[in-house]
Amino acid sequence: MNTVTQQEESGEKFDVAILGAGMAGGMLGAVLARNGVKVLLIDAGTHPRFAVGESTIPYTSSMTRIIAERYQVPELEPLASFKGIQEKVSPMSGRKQNFGFVYHKEGRPQDPEQINQLVVPEWQRTETHLFRQDIDAYLFNLAVRYGAVPQLATRIEEIAVDPEQGVLLRSDKGEEFHASYLVDGSGYRSPVADTFGLRETPTRARTHSRTMFTHMVGVTPYDDARSARGHKQPSPWHNGTLHHVFDGGWLWAIPFDNHEGALSTLCSVGLTLDPRVFPPQPGDTPQEEFARFLERFPDMAEQFENATPVRPWVRTGRLQYSAKATVGDRYCLTAHAAGFIDALFSRGLTNTLEVVNALGWRLIEASRDGDWSTERFAYVDRLQQGLFDIHDDLVYTSFVSFRDYDLWNAVVRVWESTSILPTVTIDKAYRAFMATRDDQVLRDLEKRDVPGLPAAVGKDVSELLAFTRGICQQVEAGTLDSKQAAAQLFERLQNSAFLPAPFALGDPDNKCFEATPAIIQAAVAWAGTDAAPANIAQLFGA
Repeated sequence: MNTVTQQEESGEKFDVAILGAGMAGGMLGAVLARNGVKVLLIDAGTHPRFAVGESTIPYTSSMTRIIAERYQVPELEPLASFKGIQEKVSPMSGRKQNFGFVYHKEGRPQDPEQINQLVVPEWQRTETHLFRQDIDAYLFNLAVRYGAVPQLATRIEEIAVDPEQGVLLRSDKGEEFHASYLVDGSGYRSPVADTFGLRETPTRARTHSRTMFTHMVGVTPYDDARSARGHKQPSPWHNGTLHHVFDGGWLWAIPFDNHEGALSTLCSVGLTLDPRVFPPQPGDTPQEEFARFLERFPDMAEQFENATPVRPWVRTGRLQYSAKATVGDRYCLTAHAAGFIDALFSRGLTNTLEVVNALGWRLIEASRDGDWSTERFAYVDRLQQGLFDIHDDLVYTSFVSFRDYDLWNAVVRVWESTSILPTVTIDKAYRAFMATRDDQVLRDLEKRDVPGLPAAVGKDVSELLAFTRGICQQVEAGTLDSKQAAAQLFERLQNSAFLPAPFALGDPDNKCFEATPAIIQAAVAWAGTDAAPANIAQLFGA
């Protein structure tokens, strides 16, 4: 393989330079290189390396299948299932069969009635706890195998853009690289955002949170904890992503050892806090802060009595940042270079794959017809800004609702509506594409009423989110009691005609939802009645 130096000496220019060889950069690089695009893949670090963002959701896996088939990269398909990952990519990853939420009040025993769970139906699929250092390296190596030129341990310090000629990059070592287009998937310290002043200051995000995280051994499966003995959830907590939620934040436990034959003994652990409720204490190490926090929640602490970190903690300031624009002349910000909200609900990977899918065909066509105009990529900016705002609404309203279980019990149903119905939508599109191989089926997914949510459910879900945000703003301002807010939100859910009646998302007692075959059959039957709006009925049809 030619080195970059040889490429430069020959005067050859790359079609696309990608900054950041993590999951976004690796997957996009593989997609482009597989389809004949000359790709330069630059990263300041090397592989393998530690990363979080480890939990997949059904929408993520469905989008992975779409990208694998649409762009003819069969090596991506194993990433769409736990079995595929275990057999083809990383035996160190864990299974994910549920999203679990256990509500805690400081200094009080955990109430076994205050739990929620969304089960990933095992008869449909199994999601994954990704051991990211393996996944990211797999994607990077795949991109290189398809022809992307790697340039690791290289930090870009200067960017110059000519709208007519392309992009010039200069590294900290004085190297120069030329490309027609630049994709920045690096992260918060995005060279493109810094160069062009794209950071939104202050961020428009309503969410306020900071986090600390590490990998541990010796974490007790929560099902074995004394405080979990009264729980009656359908799926073991240890079989999925566990969220301990409380007024002011949440704590995650993502096990990699939760399946038969597991090789890993690790568990990803992270504590995310509203700094206005839990301000950092000067001089505290992350481990000291974590231990001091657990003293306030004994039933949560039980899970970590024998736990030991196996790598240094990472601790952040405020997590939220955004961009005024993510697309400009000859460049695009993606993934965490574009913005970030919070790890809650595991939407980061979903948003990344949405953008890879939208960018892929545009960059491939541009490499062939020479049209790198900003207008061609304008949709990608609308998409990313929409994804950011939707995630912000979900996390902001959740943090507000954490102060009262009744309100949280309602808000979690809003999240379920944004998770279930959009996944049904793209699964239907995937089946249509596989039957016809007509790319227009997938391009039609970009015809959206609401950026960041697929038609035909986007408008309905967006209006529900806006209503939820409105009542949570009143709760936060002290003008609406949290119990009254919960009642109003449940009433809205019960009267939302677009939510399939058999799902019973508006029933306060339906705290654990599992889409069993019987419930799916009932939803299909409901879709054939006059009670189902036409836009929703077509999702459950043939």
